[in-house]
Amino acid sequence: MANTGRDTLLLLEPDFTAEGRRCYCPACATVEGILGYYPALRAELDVRYIGFARPRAAVIELIGAANQGLPALVLAPGTPPDAIAGLAVREANGREFLQGPADIGRYLARRYGIGEPH
Repeated sequence: MANTGRDTLLLLEPDFTAEGRRCYCPACATVEGILGYYPALRAELDVRYIGFARPRAAVIELIGAANQGLPALVLAPGTPPDAIAGLAVREANGREFLQGPADIGRYLARRYGIGEPH
């Protein structure tokens, strides 16, 4: 699964089964809410839904086995430094990425001109 030249957003599939119960990931739901508020983002991003079960091969391929927690946003090569200033940018497999809805929301606001998290 190669990086597409666009930012790649990795979210857990909704309504997965864990410990015998139907569940959703609150952090992924928060990011999904941002996509709902700003539907044009879907055309800008490569949005991928990942199954709950580990190992998550699609995530491992992009950002390594140690970084399977989602949501994650894999940054496209050439991301402007001002878009990631002050954010917890991590690196694995030669790719920079963000994890968690707060940093992802801040980045999306800076990079794509949507509203900022308050």
